[in-house]
Amino acid sequence: MDLDPIWLSIKLAVITTFLLLLLGIPVAYWLSRKQNLLKIIIETFITMPLVLPPSVLGFYLLLAFSPNNALGRWLHEYFNLQLVFSFKGLIFASVIYSLPFMVSPLKAAFTHLPKSIAEASYTMGKSKLQTFFAVLLPNIKPSLFTAAVLTFAHTLGEFGVVLMIGGNIPGETKVASIAIYDSVETMDYAGANVYALILFAITFVIVLGVFIWNRNAVKSPFE
Repeated sequence: MDLDPIWLSIKLAVITTFLLLLLGIPVAYWLSRKQNLLKIIIETFITMPLVLPPSVLGFYLLLAFSPNNALGRWLHEYFNLQLVFSFKGLIFASVIYSLPFMVSPLKAAFTHLPKSIAEASYTMGKSKLQTFFAVLLPNIKPSLFTAAVLTFAHTLGEFGVVLMIGGNIPGETKVASIAIYDSVETMDYAGANVYALILFAITFVIVLGVFIWNRNAVKSPFE
């Protein structure tokens, strides 16, 4: 039994979640401030992967980053970077595809924070940066944890996008979901079952952890 696809999926999910924490937190905070047309348009693009078929997103990423097209050729010539059929391409596609799972919960959390929290920090002489890291972020820890875990779980089970842009290269782009598809195609249901059970178990533990964490975080003092 080849477990490389499982480890590759976990590696992809960890890297994607880390990158989206760095990107998603400031984007969510910016979107949670006063709304304007530009922010609405940007949020629409961020949210589209939730409703857009993965194969559509994967197809356009494949076209954009193909060495036969301008962007892909430019990346290859000037940065020696090939995103099509590579693990780096999987990371890029996963960041785009899982972005709403990170940004949406965080934006909602920032939006529902009382303004008085930040204002009180300012009156105590804290800067905006100090207030953000020392006051605002600690107050959205449950949402931050939920966003990170959901992003990890969503990336772990990606299929359409990673297949379109990464193909099926063993040890490079063949993640667990693709290994399941391959096993079914070759009538190896036992192998597919092992991959599926492992992903099922990991996802179950992740979701259970979210529920337990959130329950403890908002536990009533009267219980």
